[in-house]
Amino acid sequence: MVASPRYVYSFGKGNADGRGDQKQLLGGKGAGVAEMTRIGLPVPAGFTITTITCAEYYRHGKRWPAALEKQILD
Repeated sequence: MVASPRYVYSFGKGNADGRGDQKQLLGGKGAGVAEMTRIGLPVPAGFTITTITCAEYYRHGKRWPAALEKQILD
């Protein structure tokens, strides 16, 4: 079985999966929020859906990748 790409990067409570230098993957705002979290600024918990997810959405007729919901809920 082929593993799905990572579609979701979480942040909050001082931890972030992403980094400020990942603008191509997380978009400018997603990378910025990840970096603010990493340096200790108060950021409400949340997640960023990657630019890869957006590209797949349009490539597949505006349908989300099958693994997206599970990754959000995890």
